[in-house]
Amino acid sequence: MKNVLLASTSTLYGGQYLGYLQNEIRDLFNNIKELLFIPYARPSGISCEAYTFKVKSFFNMLDIDVAGLENFDDPLAALQEAQAVFTGGGNTFLLVKTMYEFNLFPALKARIEQGMPYLGASAGSNIAGINMKTTNDMPIVYPPSFNCMGIVPFNINPHYLDPDPRIQHNGETRETRIKEFLTQNDTPVIGLREGSWLRLLHGDIKLEGFHSCRVFEKHNIPYELEPGVLPFK
Repeated sequence: MKNVLLASTSTLYGGQYLGYLQNEIRDLFNNIKELLFIPYARPSGISCEAYTFKVKSFFNMLDIDVAGLENFDDPLAALQEAQAVFTGGGNTFLLVKTMYEFNLFPALKARIEQGMPYLGASAGSNIAGINMKTTNDMPIVYPPSFNCMGIVPFNINPHYLDPDPRIQHNGETRETRIKEFLTQNDTPVIGLREGSWLRLLHGDIKLEGFHSCRVFEKHNIPYELEPGVLPFK
């Protein structure tokens, strides 16, 4: 039984790191004393060690210890023994490439399907989808495959932005790019807005948070789904 929280972002504008998710994270990691942090998507200019320290600072307030995966000689063994896992945001290409280098995807997927609590934010949510082809990130490295875990039966587009008619912008909108994806792929895409997250529990996939999500499907007009159980299994 999956126990998963997939957030669009780790930090809302003007807020503290993971602050808006604090109550939900307490619920997700109830009775967890230590979690394993996967820092491989590390944002620009931040080392894995500095990223782990930032995560520790938040989880210490919840009385949860954090072990950074970068500190283990055998990352696969550490993952197989973890009580819970958090994968942070950053660059999805870098994250996926490193996950493949250490052969971590099969083990992480198996642990999640066995019920291990998992938290993903941004890139960490992207890898729960079928593949990473709808990420917003630039391909700064080349992973051996774009395929991810398929924990949810669709792709996620974190940080989804609606077109702003006040901005005189002639480039592609987020919706345009996702529609381009669907000309070549059959995978549904969930546009997950800031302040929203997906919760997998008791066999359901629920949209929670402050906004509706935008759903893109091949041959269908994009549509909105309000917070609640999503029609995906």
